[in-house]
Amino acid sequence: MDDTDRALLALLQHDATLSYTTLAGGIGLSSAATHDRVRKLRDTGVIRRTTIDVDPTALGRPTLAYVLLSADTWIGDDDTATRLRALPWVEEAHIVAGSASLLVKVRTADNTELQAVLRRLYDIPGVSGTQTIVVLDTVFERPTNPHGNPTTHD
Repeated sequence: MDDTDRALLALLQHDATLSYTTLAGGIGLSSAATHDRVRKLRDTGVIRRTTIDVDPTALGRPTLAYVLLSADTWIGDDDTATRLRALPWVEEAHIVAGSASLLVKVRTADNTELQAVLRRLYDIPGVSGTQTIVVLDTVFERPTNPHGNPTTHD
C-alpha cells in the first residue's frame, strides 16, 4: 500500500459514496486506475466493507454503554460469540486483557432496556459479573488513520 492508496482510503472514509471520477480527481489518477485500486483494496481485505453512519438516536437507541464481562471460565470461544451476536443491542464484542474477559458495546432505548440487556448478558454461560460504563455524551469518534500511526512531539 502506497501513499496514493492511503489518500484514496482517506477520501472513502470521509464519503464512501464518491464516484470513481471524483475519487480519481482527488488522488490524481484516471477513473479506471482508481477503480482498480479500490478493487485491490477490497480483494486484499484493507477495505472490509462499505457502509453508512446511522444516527442511533434517530433510530430510538440513544443510550450507549460499554460493558466489561467477567467470567469464571474462558468465554472467548465461538459459542459466546454466537450468543453475543444474537443480542441485537450488542454492536461490538472484544476479548480483552485485564480483570475482565470481554468488552461489549451496547446501544439501547433507555436505562430500563439496558438493565434487561445486562440480565441477558448474565445468561451467557461463564459470565460471573459485569461492570457497565454509560456514555453521557460522545466528544468525537475517529476512523482508523490510513496514513499510519500518529506521531508524538515532545
